[in-house]
Amino acid sequence: MLNPINKTIELGDGRTITIETGKLAKQADGAVTVRMGNTVLLATVCAAKDANPGVDFMPLQVEYKEKFSAIGRFPGGFTRREGKASDYEVLTSRLVDRVLRPLFPDNYHAEVFVNIILFSADNEDMPDALAGLAASAALAVSDIPFNGPISEVRVARVNGKFLVNPTSSELEKADIDIMVGATIDNIMMVEGEMAEVQESEMLEAIKIAHEAIKVQCRAQIELTQACGKTVKRTYNHEENDEDLRKDVHDKCYAKAYAIAVSGTGKQERTEAFEAIVAEYKTQFSEEDLAAKEAMIDRYYHDVEKEAMRRAILDEGKRLDGRKTTEIRPIWIETDYLPGPHGSAIFTRGETQALATVTLGTKSDEKLVDDVLNYGKERFLLHYNFPPFSTGEAKASRGVGRREIGHGNLAHRALKRMIPENYPYVVRVISDILESNGSSSMATVCAGTLALMDAGVAIKKPVSGIAMGLISENKGTNYAILSDILGDEDHLGDMDFKVTGTKDGITATQMDIKVDGLSYEILENALAQAKAGRLHILNKITEALPAPRPDLKPHAPRIETMTIGKEFIGAIIGPGGKIIQGIQEKTGATVNIEEIDGVGKIEISGTNKSTIDAAIRAIKGIVAVPEIGEVYEGKISSVMPYGAFVEFMPGKDGLLHISEIDWKRLETVEESGLKEGDTIEVKLVDIDPKTGKFKLSRKVLLPKPEGYEERPPRAPRPHGNGQNNNANRR
Repeated sequence: MLNPINKTIELGDGRTITIETGKLAKQADGAVTVRMGNTVLLATVCAAKDANPGVDFMPLQVEYKEKFSAIGRFPGGFTRREGKASDYEVLTSRLVDRVLRPLFPDNYHAEVFVNIILFSADNEDMPDALAGLAASAALAVSDIPFNGPISEVRVARVNGKFLVNPTSSELEKADIDIMVGATIDNIMMVEGEMAEVQESEMLEAIKIAHEAIKVQCRAQIELTQACGKTVKRTYNHEENDEDLRKDVHDKCYAKAYAIAVSGTGKQERTEAFEAIVAEYKTQFSEEDLAAKEAMIDRYYHDVEKEAMRRAILDEGKRLDGRKTTEIRPIWIETDYLPGPHGSAIFTRGETQALATVTLGTKSDEKLVDDVLNYGKERFLLHYNFPPFSTGEAKASRGVGRREIGHGNLAHRALKRMIPENYPYVVRVISDILESNGSSSMATVCAGTLALMDAGVAIKKPVSGIAMGLISENKGTNYAILSDILGDEDHLGDMDFKVTGTKDGITATQMDIKVDGLSYEILENALAQAKAGRLHILNKITEALPAPRPDLKPHAPRIETMTIGKEFIGAIIGPGGKIIQGIQEKTGATVNIEEIDGVGKIEISGTNKSTIDAAIRAIKGIVAVPEIGEVYEGKISSVMPYGAFVEFMPGKDGLLHISEIDWKRLETVEESGLKEGDTIEVKLVDIDPKTGKFKLSRKVLLPKPEGYEERPPRAPRPHGNGQNNNANRR
């Protein structure tokens, strides 16, 4: 017998969120449905009863999936069923994972699978803003150990007003769009994009989000109590030896601290740290080491972490010898590669990104066929992180979640700087060639430089920086680190990435790994990030002050035209005959579509002459014939009484034999004109009844001296051919 339990959350604007458990997926460890309007998510969580042997980390997997049936659509593709996760699904999974992962107990290592499925939706409510709530609620009604609950909300600013979980139509007008994840006490994650806003404005948005999250967390606590799941399962996933832990610390800490304050490079430092633990292990027999090695490695990791943190907090010394506010040396080279349409190398310390830009036409647009997002993208950014960038000896295995997430952050940072109505499709590729901290921010910098090198007239250059944090005693003693190293990210308490122009922030991504991060620390981190960001921006503009004035010689050239929609059919022609003929004759590529009630034409080619030829042909089709205008036309047929001349595409006029020359002609052949000849003619009349065009060539020729007008000749019988061709226009 069903006994569902419900909790309702009021959003304060008339909308509600309902959480229900006890009806669906009851064999999972925890399962809930979350509903807002027509949007319905099912979240389930299952955890293994015990950890796998040798696992000393949190093996969490979060999968967010959308059903096309949720919106009443068929999937694309041959099989007509859902397949590989879309970028949107991957990004939503990452948003949830990043908030949940730090809140499992440090010594809990059982496999945990969180599945979130979108079963119903509309085009207004955004399901990604509900996914974190759904996942946390599923954990709340389970017996899986978890130091939550958490929730996530989206906050947008529209016309100066902050909105919690705005609709998709409202989001289109927002100048701030951030997703915030938090517990009832602490901010855990922030990600989003902005239109060059100030740090104080972003902080205000985070605070508004946190207040909404607190309400959702309280509802989950009540749900846990109503389900009787306040007591979680017992587990023992770590074997510990406190005497061994103390021995590792006593014999290794001083050596590790000496390396932490030595200011050496990454490779030298890594080898030195490894040598310490390797030397420590030599005191054990093979049998003892086999039993204790996993514990030794775990305890030594803690030693390294403590040494690095104490060096910073006590002496202000970072692993590479820098001050907390110091940015690593930067060198830049633009126009590095001859083949791409733009390229740049950005190197900051031991992190290096090689960015390239490709400019394309409308046919290069990316088709997006997601459940709730169907359309085309004209600005693409792809991020690649090969193993050799960190010295790893392994093969690249395609694009992973990390690549999609880092690429999305850089895409958000740069996309608002592409000019409106830019005729080119733009693809930026960032290949990370070296990595020791914040390759996504190097991608932003290299991408900016490559765009400017390609001649893309971006509105402003964008730079990015990653900030770190080392804190203790609930944040009462802390150090904020500018331009963090990989080890400072791994062993620290915060990874806070901020991108922006000289006038404000364009994107951010923040992950917090510690409780008790105050808004004061966040404010200080943002201020320090701004100083670092502007320093890097100065280096960018020193290397390339502005976008290049023109495209590279081998870049495609594009011109655009706007025509009345009534001319679209005439340009395309029956079966595409006319537009194909224009492309074949000129060598240009022509794309045409109706947008907002007008025809938008994009003409691209390898040089200006091909584009100009296509434009002339199109103008000829859409132009209205005017009496008195002179046209260049081709003789399409010759008759006894004159010649028919195509003086505009699809428009023929009669050049009567009496209008060919000032002298009297008995036959057209006497003039030397023949079918296929190109001649200049003047439109002298349009019959108001039939719309037929009357052309003259002789009026364009000098009148002979002493010329006398002669009486008109007697009309000749036209016959069938005359009648047929007289109807041509």
